[in-house]
Amino acid sequence: MITHPEAPTPATHPPVALRYALIPVHGYGIAVATVARMLDGDADSGVLARVLGPADSIPYGAQPVLLAETTVYGAKRVEELLLRWGPLPKPWLVLISDAPVRPVPDARYLVRALEGRLAGVARVPYLPVLRAVNDPDEALEYKAVRAAAQGLRRKIEGDRR
Repeated sequence: MITHPEAPTPATHPPVALRYALIPVHGYGIAVATVARMLDGDADSGVLARVLGPADSIPYGAQPVLLAETTVYGAKRVEELLLRWGPLPKPWLVLISDAPVRPVPDARYLVRALEGRLAGVARVPYLPVLRAVNDPDEALEYKAVRAAAQGLRRKIEGDRR
């Protein structure tokens, strides 16, 4: 079989490098999928955030982002992961509220104790609409989710510069 190289077609947008490598600390669900879409920002800019699987490595140049719920269990999983973190860049921690109340004191204290090992901590408020949507794109149709996405991007990208 003979192959011929094809001339590349000019793209309308330059390729975008992966910016965020998302690491869910205790499972994948609608909240994790929605945070990935929140960090992607404008759909025209390409994929900026990707959820990593258990055996995936962090791509070069991507900012690692740990995703956890605001429970004691979530905080303990973050602590266990950070104990094995090694010489990688400090990750961001995105805490996803699992209820419309403040996290319990034990979870708050543990996260505060871990802040020295993190690039920063961002919080996503409780979004009840996530219980009723089929996918992250549908969730982003709601004003509260779009506002939370804007706040999350502002927090991470604002502290990054």
